[in-house]
Amino acid sequence: MYPLLRPRLAVGAFAAAILTLPAGAAPAAAQDLRPFTPEDALNVVSISVQDITPDGRWIAATLRTRRDGMNVDHFRFGDPTYISPSTGEFVLVDTDSGDRTPIVGGRVQVRGAEWSPDGGTLAFFLRDGDAYHLHLFDLAQRDVERIDLDTELDISASSRLDWRPDGSGLLIDLRAEGWAESARAAFLEMTEGPIVVHDGSEPFLDWDRVRMMGGLARPAIVTTEGDVDVLLAEGYWQGIVQSEDGRWLAIEGDKPLKTVYEGGGGSENRLLRMDLQSRDTAYVVEPTEDNISTNWAPDGTRYVFEEDDHIHLRSIFEDSAAVITEAFAGPVSASDTTALEFDAVRWSDDGSRLLVDTQQGWHVLDIEAGEFDLVVPLTEEERETANHVPFAWSPDARHLYVQERSTEEWRTVVRMLDLESGGVVAEETFSPDVVSGLNLSDDGSRLLFSTSDGDHPTDLYVTDADLGAASLRDARRLTDLNPWLDEVYVARQELVEYLDVDGKKQFGILYYPVDYQEGRSYPLVAEVYEDFFANGFNVNLNLVASRGWFGFRPSVEFETGFPGEAWMKAVTTGINSLVDRGLVDNDRLGVHGTSYGGYAVNLLVTQTDRFAAAINISGKVNIISFLGDSEKITTRNYRAAERGQDRIGATLWEQPQKYIEHSAVMFADRIETPLLLLSGEGDWNVPATNQREMYYALRRLGKDVVWVNYMNAGHGAGRAGGEADWFDHWNRMFDWYETHFQEATEDRPITENGARQR
Repeated sequence: MYPLLRPRLAVGAFAAAILTLPAGAAPAAAQDLRPFTPEDALNVVSISVQDITPDGRWIAATLRTRRDGMNVDHFRFGDPTYISPSTGEFVLVDTDSGDRTPIVGGRVQVRGAEWSPDGGTLAFFLRDGDAYHLHLFDLAQRDVERIDLDTELDISASSRLDWRPDGSGLLIDLRAEGWAESARAAFLEMTEGPIVVHDGSEPFLDWDRVRMMGGLARPAIVTTEGDVDVLLAEGYWQGIVQSEDGRWLAIEGDKPLKTVYEGGGGSENRLLRMDLQSRDTAYVVEPTEDNISTNWAPDGTRYVFEEDDHIHLRSIFEDSAAVITEAFAGPVSASDTTALEFDAVRWSDDGSRLLVDTQQGWHVLDIEAGEFDLVVPLTEEERETANHVPFAWSPDARHLYVQERSTEEWRTVVRMLDLESGGVVAEETFSPDVVSGLNLSDDGSRLLFSTSDGDHPTDLYVTDADLGAASLRDARRLTDLNPWLDEVYVARQELVEYLDVDGKKQFGILYYPVDYQEGRSYPLVAEVYEDFFANGFNVNLNLVASRGWFGFRPSVEFETGFPGEAWMKAVTTGINSLVDRGLVDNDRLGVHGTSYGGYAVNLLVTQTDRFAAAINISGKVNIISFLGDSEKITTRNYRAAERGQDRIGATLWEQPQKYIEHSAVMFADRIETPLLLLSGEGDWNVPATNQREMYYALRRLGKDVVWVNYMNAGHGAGRAGGEADWFDHWNRMFDWYETHFQEATEDRPITENGARQR
């Protein structure tokens, strides 16, 4: 890997290391552990890092469990005034000691946390009732102050929160006067009437019109004392970039024009600059229906974009852009005369350099010197077998930090490259550990990341950023979020490789049952969707494994126009590979999926009867009625069917037979597998009425079917309801599988000891 890089330091110890970070006390033997339960699933804690001080010393983070996001009012989906519950502990983490203290006591709902440029103050929005309010946390005093704004305008529930470069105030979004009343009235008009008129001559679908109201805002600057300076009239202001000196704003606007069904468009885009001293505003890019792509330099006054396979650089003070890669154009190589294509990847922190990707690999483009150096050669094969992600530059632009994640095995490599000498300073290999959230502090001194052993939930670690002196192996563990899991069975995972019917290599993740003994075969429950590869803690499959069953997440490969075949081709062959190994009892197979996975389950059981039981969770059964029965998500279902996830590849009127072929309800008479349907009455994505079609069809045909509709739940059925729904959902799934697994063994011969043959 990276053959043109010349090692600056000896890295053999780093390259050979398989990193296993400390994971607390050694767990008890599997037979001494209790099963993982639905109650446990609600108690698993995860951490979300909100922001890190520039010196990397302090972290603002939120700790949440599954309970914290329950009790959503799914019937208010599409209501611009509704804020879904998402509470948790809002904490301060000391990366020196690992000490964790509350910023605000109790379980609260916080968003948008950001440290001031000097790292002394944390700004955040705290929910109080149906509104968010600005708060400041003084790090030195450990004191939280609510900032009451000198305005009658409310803060937008989706407001940006950006400090001014000098720390004197913040850039936020406010709602216009009367916005809440208008938005709520528009929602009620659509849901309660008493008369609702839909007129095809109007530019927008009515639900588009209502939902778009959530994007309206009035950007403003507020001081730390609460003084408010409103900058712009109400509009759709997507991005606002501040110049380093704080004088200039670059403002990206998007004015919707009409509802569109195909591709992009339908909006008028613009880019403006504003002088905050004079308030003069001018167009950088005049209003256009073309997309405006911006990759901003750290100074906030320049950006790059790709056009005609080249990179263009533009200043907000210039009338046009300059092509900055034209001098380096040419063929990929002597044997490959394809022209180079240039993609901007990442600016250096000082804005002097740009990391550029071509078919040859990664280059560093020195903007001022006009130098273009290949620093990381990447072949097509290397790109296919691993994902390469540059996640940070050092502040002096000398070092580049890279994460390489294999696509064929559970292996992640973290490298620190010296761009001046062309060498690898250090690298560490994680296998099968899960590594994520790599984050370099602004001053370049500390590297923060999350990791686990591949089976357990992740925890936070920190180390010195100079990996030439301090190994990731020496990282300090900052959190131990779920120590109670040491007493619970956590499923051992295995990456499974197999061939589908077409002979194409696929991967799946196998979860071992709680009582696994080599030489025995066990029931298997497959959870299907699309592709599965990465390991890590998974609630659903841990619950399956704790019932004494194998859990399996097989991957599939789709062909546009024929998506219904994919699951039959790959799910069954993946299971066959496990039956052939003697792990799985072929008579006791179950399958379930959620949303698109539920749709897959229903199509799958129209093609095979090898499963003892199947469960469709919030998955459609009729793609024709699905096109228009989820009105709140407007045109998404048309897009999904025609060229999106459903992969039909044509409209209903161009290929009606394709829509029939991919509607399981049309082939309900072929289903021999007992089918459990789980839905939520408040499902805004796949309404319960769609699944009801399958229940009525199978009942009419005298098939084994049960339909459970959770009246206060949404997309995900009981898992998207309250606690009572959650437990009922899982218990019904367990009972369904256990009942039908038992029935599958009733015809087996009796052994000499009087038991059924396993």
